Amino acid sequence: MTSHITSTTSRPSRLHFVAAVAASVLLLTGCNAGGDPGGTSSASPTSTASPSATPAPTPTPAYVPASASGRAQNVPVPVLPEVAKTETKEGLEAFAAYWFQLLSYGYETGDTAQISAITSSDCTMCERAKEVQQGWHSDGRWLEGGRVNTPAVTTNFRVSADGNYQVAVQVSQEAVSYHNVDGSVDSSDPKMADSGSLMLVVFKNGSWFVNTIEPIVG
Repeated sequence: MTSHITSTTSRPSRLHFVAAVAASVLLLTGCNAGGDPGGTSSASPTSTASPSATPAPTPTPAYVPASASGRAQNVPVPVLPEVAKTETKEGLEAFAAYWFQLLSYGYETGDTAQISAITSSDCTMCERAKEVQQGWHSDGRWLEGGRVNTPAVTTNFRVSADGNYQVAVQVSQEAVSYHNVDGSVDSSDPKMADSGSLMLVVFKNGSWFVNTIEPIVG
């Protein structure tokens, strides 16, 4: 993972993370039949329930990426896959990919609540990234670009001497522009070459938790 941090007195420091990782409808119908004890019977009228009108589903608001005109809108919230809730090799790799989806979500929205809940505050690079995301989505400012993808995620699924599982992640991040409240661009970071990041992760209390993330050098 490569960090790109710039500090000024007028705006928060920036970290440019770059990487190495129904509805169904049930229709009820019924009929009743009756007979008299004297041996003669007459069929009761058969009634069929008229299906009630089904309200039209509310359309999902369209996702709109950030631009010079304003911040991103209706950004899909990443969902933790079921397999990522298991202490397995597949679960750990799925969790690592999910973590970087949350990182990407933070660049588009400034919302870091979910990633904070599964990441140690001792992860220096993680904290700096959150500082950028929160700072540049406050006071009417926003970030354009910066979306993160993980072309490759892998682990040997062995617990190291320090108690962590290690996950190697190749991360690709788009170029990012920092917009002031009036829409002007304060500065921009170009897309950088992919690089590697090493996640140190533990499984505790039934879920995965990131202790730290470090760049893979060499």
